[in-house]
Amino acid sequence: MATTEHPAPGRPQSTPRDRLRAWLLEGLSDMGKRGGHTGPHARPEPPHRGQRWWRVMCLTGVDYFSTLGYQPGIAALAAGLLSPIATIVLVVVTLAGALPVYRRVAEESPHGEGSIAMLERLLSFWKGKLFVLTLLGFAATDFLITITLSAADASTHLVENPHLTDALHNKQMLITLVLVALLGAVFLKGFLEAIGVAVALVSAYLALNAVVVVAGLYHVITAGHVITDWSSALTTEHSNVFAMIGVALLVFPKLALGLSGFETGVAVMPHVQGDPDDTEARPTGRIRDTKKLLTTAALIMSVFLITTSFITTLLIPEKDFEAGGQANGRALAYLAHEYLGNTFGTVYDVSTIAILWFAGASAMAGLLNLMPRYLPRYGMAPHWARAVRPMVIVFTLIAFLVTWIFDADVDAQGGAYATGVLVLISSAAIAVTIAARKARQRNWTIAFAVISAVFLYTTVLNVIERPDGVKIGACFIAGIILVSLLSRLARAFELRVTSVTLDDMAERFVRDMANRRIRFIANEPDQRDVAEYRDKIEQIRHDNDLSGREDFVFAEVTVTDPSEFETSLTVRGEVLHGRYRVLTLESSSIPNALAALLLHVRDETGRIPHIYFEWTEGSPFANFLRFFLFGQGEVAPVTREVLREAEPDRRRRPRVHVG
Repeated sequence: MATTEHPAPGRPQSTPRDRLRAWLLEGLSDMGKRGGHTGPHARPEPPHRGQRWWRVMCLTGVDYFSTLGYQPGIAALAAGLLSPIATIVLVVVTLAGALPVYRRVAEESPHGEGSIAMLERLLSFWKGKLFVLTLLGFAATDFLITITLSAADASTHLVENPHLTDALHNKQMLITLVLVALLGAVFLKGFLEAIGVAVALVSAYLALNAVVVVAGLYHVITAGHVITDWSSALTTEHSNVFAMIGVALLVFPKLALGLSGFETGVAVMPHVQGDPDDTEARPTGRIRDTKKLLTTAALIMSVFLITTSFITTLLIPEKDFEAGGQANGRALAYLAHEYLGNTFGTVYDVSTIAILWFAGASAMAGLLNLMPRYLPRYGMAPHWARAVRPMVIVFTLIAFLVTWIFDADVDAQGGAYATGVLVLISSAAIAVTIAARKARQRNWTIAFAVISAVFLYTTVLNVIERPDGVKIGACFIAGIILVSLLSRLARAFELRVTSVTLDDMAERFVRDMANRRIRFIANEPDQRDVAEYRDKIEQIRHDNDLSGREDFVFAEVTVTDPSEFETSLTVRGEVLHGRYRVLTLESSSIPNALAALLLHVRDETGRIPHIYFEWTEGSPFANFLRFFLFGQGEVAPVTREVLREAEPDRRRRPRVHVG
């Protein structure tokens, strides 16, 4: 007799849709957990097997050093002949402001959380969550504009290459979108962090830039009239040195792109090797080496910023910096082709395109690390946001939109990029000021307060002059807050308790109840006197028609921080007035805590527990809002709904009674 093959029992045949869903949500259970790995760049090196600090510096450098691709041109457009002086102001602010701030951030947040985590610890309840969401909006602006601006500048180097300019003329938008799409495709396939690749890219790029700088300085020195012409023009435009410095200070906010990379520097701290005796609680060697990383990167970048702004200002005609000019967005590449030939220039273009693309990859990884670190823990992200691939698709589509809005223009995106960078640095400066004040370090408190004032002034001035950045940031903030609140609303009835721990007395109560029917009374503690518990038992017996022989244990929940989503639950038992057994719980939500307690007791005893409530007076809608915002309100029906979602089998579900 012929037989027909059937799928094995319990293993239904998967459809293409199921396989696609499984591929998209791969790793979902591991994402967004406290202390878990949340992105392709999040997995730290095994203990004591990290990388030397200078190698990790190259990972930071693909973001930081790659700004040399466009920074000199932006500085020349913003400051004109004063570009070298304005760049010196930028370097002073970098070394005397941003560097000390982030060296302190490395001390205060040695596990890569950065300044946002420092501020999160200082603020609680909903104001803390909203503040963090606002900073996440600006961080998203920073990272996304890094992707789009880097891709746009890479396409500029490609289009303006003498060998390709005819073939690729007017194709910059298309090339930029292709580069962004390629970046997204790589992350969809699975992007493994390769510090070795970063080391190779950064080493080659800095070496080529050093050659261009030396060649540029040689031409400046040998053509003596260049310096004379520049100084004469400066004197004509500005009457004295103080006027020059004043104008340089005014245009400094437009050069703030040169400050990027510090937040990435502390984000990569978990990869720094440190000392063999480092522990997670006291990573002394890691902190020391991260400070070396930050300082060395800042010094290298400072030297290149000053020298490149000097040679590009003196050797490139002013009109070539403007939109459509040969040096627009590629000033150093212009000099490479002009003074070292098209062959060297093409090698320089390839190196620049590679490091700019890798800077976009670093920014994408930063987004994938940052968002799951906070939003799932707040309950403010859909389930699929914990997986990498759906978020890659979302960020890639947003990058397409930003590229289209700014027409793949490097100069147009500078304001938005600078705003994101400055807001993050300002928040870091404020965080370390507060940390120094709490540590009673008076001198450091004053110093960091002054630095904070400088960065806040720079941020405000940048926003006033170039509001695009704050508009983009506001869009991200509004989007994040809206999606967060909708996600929190949709997940309101989830069982949010990650673990339940009972003390010895509570364990005794549960063991004693396991021999008979388990009955809890949900009680909102008031005076906690004899009358309160006596009257409550009488009311529950009367409302539910229970006999006087039934035994009860009270369950009382105190709401701590209702803005928290996932929390652990500690249950303490006590006997009040010599006869009433009471379990006390602290949680962010009364219904979730009670539901978690009931399920834990069921699993420990193998018996179905019962819990008794009284109806809450007032509007159901108002009571639901109280639950959503403050963790209390209409407790009985919400507890039942949480139990229904957590336990689909009605036979195993704890019983909820309301009188």
